[in-house]
Amino acid sequence: MNDTAIKTEDVINSDTENPTEIKRTAFANWQGGFKEGEGTLSTESGVLEGTSYSYKTRFEEGEIGTNPEELLAAAHAGCFTMSVAAILNKKKLVPTSLSTTATTTMVGLAITGIHISINGLIPEMTDAEFSAVVVDATKNCLISKILNIRVTSEAHLTV
Repeated sequence: MNDTAIKTEDVINSDTENPTEIKRTAFANWQGGFKEGEGTLSTESGVLEGTSYSYKTRFEEGEIGTNPEELLAAAHAGCFTMSVAAILNKKKLVPTSLSTTATTTMVGLAITGIHISINGLIPEMTDAEFSAVVVDATKNCLISKILNIRVTSEAHLTV
């Protein structure tokens, strides 16, 4: 990363003089064995409430319910998109829209990578500038920073 890169933390910390500790909580309940069992996931906020997950929703196609890898992709897409918005904010640019897809790849029982694709409609921004912002966000979004896997990204500026 070059010296002019903007870190997401710099943008967030510049908005608050005394940041407070924030904790977010999720709950998992599981009944039965690994392959035949099933569980539910809930969040403190109530956005997820008794959401079904199981071996079948994790490893087989066509089952209704979620899985940890899908939730990781959702968390990464959300964090990454907010990081892009924060970097744009620091540059005094306001996106008309940002749309992100995050895809988690799993081989066997190993998560091997996440690929992020973002489309942005940002007045007064070039493709090269947007690509630089996306590279910065890919390296510095909070979820990217905690993952010990390959994270790749691509940027598409809409005109």
